[in-house]
Amino acid sequence: MGKYIVKRFIMMIATILIIASLTFVLMHLIPGSPFDGERTTNPTIQANLEKFYKLDQPLHIQYLSYLKSIVTFDFGPSIKKPNESVNELLARGFPISFELGMATILVALLSGIILGTIASLRHNGLVDYFAMTFAVVGISVPNFVLATLLIQQLAVKWDLLPAATWSSPLHMILPIIALATGPTAIIARLTRSSMLEVLTQDYIKMARAKGLSPARIIVRHALRNALMPVVTILGTMLAGILTGTFVIERIFAIPGMGKYFVESINNRDYPVIMGTTVFYSAFLVFMLFIVDIAYGLLDPRIKLHRKEGDA
Repeated sequence: MGKYIVKRFIMMIATILIIASLTFVLMHLIPGSPFDGERTTNPTIQANLEKFYKLDQPLHIQYLSYLKSIVTFDFGPSIKKPNESVNELLARGFPISFELGMATILVALLSGIILGTIASLRHNGLVDYFAMTFAVVGISVPNFVLATLLIQQLAVKWDLLPAATWSSPLHMILPIIALATGPTAIIARLTRSSMLEVLTQDYIKMARAKGLSPARIIVRHALRNALMPVVTILGTMLAGILTGTFVIERIFAIPGMGKYFVESINNRDYPVIMGTTVFYSAFLVFMLFIVDIAYGLLDPRIKLHRKEGDA
């Protein structure tokens, strides 16, 4: 167990370093400067700004300074908002994005598992057909298209829910629906197909022969093994949801990290872009690690020392 954790930790550090390096290189390959859009053309002022942000240093010096900021978790001030540091922007925006992402994952897991389980128990019935139709539509419609339709119908036309901002639980409903519909459909399909296979296994037949209640058979025996495919894709789905919140945040005017990230790209705000990218990368890599551990704990037949041998 200890060796497995150490290996995964080293892999996390290596992954973050690669992402950070690629981000640094790509930012400096983009033509132009963060100060190109400034009204002043005074070369002295621009030179002082570049010196303040260490943009006048050779690239390898900038890169080492960038790595130091990652290790110390101090990304410095924003270029376009010099009175605010990148850390302050992260502290302000990330909790909102995290709340939206976690709520979306929770809704997608609960609704997808319940819908997939009911569909498998009502195989080839009306509920099954409805669930699979919903799954096809949910996977096919992009979340930004669904978000626009939700705003038009539920917020503008029927005035049932607020269309924008993030000031009350009611403001969370439409963004969560827009983000969770696709993942819910995927989880429902996986749960249904896996449950149909598990329900035909001999140990399920034995449990029924022993007189166990249907609810206990489903919850204690069938569902646990049926969730393995869901856990397998949970890491990738988690990354997709948390990064996909950027688009939804812009549509619903949510003051999360999406606002600052998109603005930083438009303004070529190097500290914000690189700080946000590294922070999100570290967070997502860590969550993937947690999912990997959960995968082994969910099924006792999967031993961590076997994974060590495969790694």
